[in-house]
Amino acid sequence: MPTPHPTPSDLSLQTRLVHAGKAPAFDGGTAVNPPLVRASTVLFDSVAQQREMRARRGDERLFTYGARGTPTTFALEDAVSELEGAYRTRLFPTGLAAVGMTLLAYLKPGDHVLMSESVYEPTRHLVHSFLAPYGIGCTFFAADGSGVQERITPATRMVYAECPGSLVYEMCDLPRLADIAHRHGALLAADNTWGSGCQYRPLALGADISVMAATKYLSGHSDVMMGSVATTRAAWKPLAERSDAFGMTVSPDDAWLVLRGMRTLSARLAMHERNALQVAHWLASRPEVATVFCPALPAHPGHALWKRDCRGTNGLVSFELQPGIDAAAPERLVDSLSLFGIGASWGGYESLVTLADMRKARSVTDWTGRGQVVRLHIGLEEPADLLADLDRGFAALAAAA
Repeated sequence: MPTPHPTPSDLSLQTRLVHAGKAPAFDGGTAVNPPLVRASTVLFDSVAQQREMRARRGDERLFTYGARGTPTTFALEDAVSELEGAYRTRLFPTGLAAVGMTLLAYLKPGDHVLMSESVYEPTRHLVHSFLAPYGIGCTFFAADGSGVQERITPATRMVYAECPGSLVYEMCDLPRLADIAHRHGALLAADNTWGSGCQYRPLALGADISVMAATKYLSGHSDVMMGSVATTRAAWKPLAERSDAFGMTVSPDDAWLVLRGMRTLSARLAMHERNALQVAHWLASRPEVATVFCPALPAHPGHALWKRDCRGTNGLVSFELQPGIDAAAPERLVDSLSLFGIGASWGGYESLVTLADMRKARSVTDWTGRGQVVRLHIGLEEPADLLADLDRGFAALAAAA
């Protein structure tokens, strides 16, 4: 006869503390947001069930161990897949980790990748610090997508684009890049952090893989780090297998925060866009400004592609000063601002400013002789207050001159 299980009254306090409070059943409604589920170890009813779940988890998303996700991370994956129009999504600790795993999952020594010169600068660093030492070749192409056909080789396995481009938002013809890549047996991957799935959808334009830094607009509150990679069904398996092999996962707490931020994504982006366009038009009217970089402006070289492929813009606006102004002027302008925080990220509710040297950020397009670019992220503040702050910054330049 089997030994009966001990009742709670038979157990010591310490033992009861270890085993108490596990997912009690309850009657009632359902929470609006999925509950936060933290887990490393997952328990099974029997050895047979554990064996079955482990056998199936290579092809199915199952709750079997914390490193393979929890119901909270699964909920965020589904939300990103819905946003991107993807088959499935994997989450990563940072946007750069998402980029790195994308390269690692689909490229091997001897392969070649064509990469847009407009990529996020740490992605460019990955080319030199990871791809080159492991025998993976990389050739950069112009941010507008020109020259891809001429640079593709029999070893090219991936075309990697960022559209709009980092810092000055060049547009490329993504459907054309997809056609070229697929005709040569290569995948098209796109960094979609700018578009965030709301303003731009690379998978719908022919890409196989879409990468985002969820740190930015998906989170929207500057308090969490995360990246995502969403793919088509055909491209999914290498990413899933390599991510599992490396134990890539994210904190359920961070996933819950990003999921909460996504609930207001479209509303926030509409406000960022409205505010940023006011600032962009105002900057275009300033005599001190030579160029305003925003694809929603008719003067932007990629405006026609933006109108065709995008649903809107976001809070990013960059500009360069007139060449006659001294080289120290951009830094003096930034230091004189009070409402714009000096910070490298973007996508949160607050306005930010940083400087970028395009001569280091581009390797195909010629930026010789041009000065630094001032990049603004326009937050959710009242635009009149931001314009007054910028006006004081330009006044400080005039006073110094």
